[in-house]
Amino acid sequence: MNQFFAQITLLVRDYDEAIAFYTKKLNFTLIDDTQLSTSKRWVRVRPPGHSDCSLLFAKAKNDAQKARIGDQTGGRVILFLHTDDFDRDYDHLKKQNIEIIKTAKITPHGKVAVFADLYGNLIDLVEPPS
Repeated sequence: MNQFFAQITLLVRDYDEAIAFYTKKLNFTLIDDTQLSTSKRWVRVRPPGHSDCSLLFAKAKNDAQKARIGDQTGGRVILFLHTDDFDRDYDHLKKQNIEIIKTAKITPHGKVAVFADLYGNLIDLVEPPS
């Protein structure tokens, strides 16, 4: 059996502001932006490199979904962004004025920092040990 995650849904307030943050601030690639109806789009982004998994932006459409924007995991980290150069990417986050929640540290899992996206979702930046 061969399985993998193809995409992960991320609730957003607005497609365009999410696209702008992830593509302009995090250098992700926009791989899909298809209008499905007057209110729904199929929008996917992925990090640079060889990532097979993408983020699918889902625009919150009711109060229950809107209440979960930025907190889909109850305050836990939602994504783990691996990098081949932690210092380069950590410096980039700081230059982009992205909120660093936990500063860089060395752990058994590698060099790690936690930052927040535009909605407050927590993301680990990780350079695994070599």
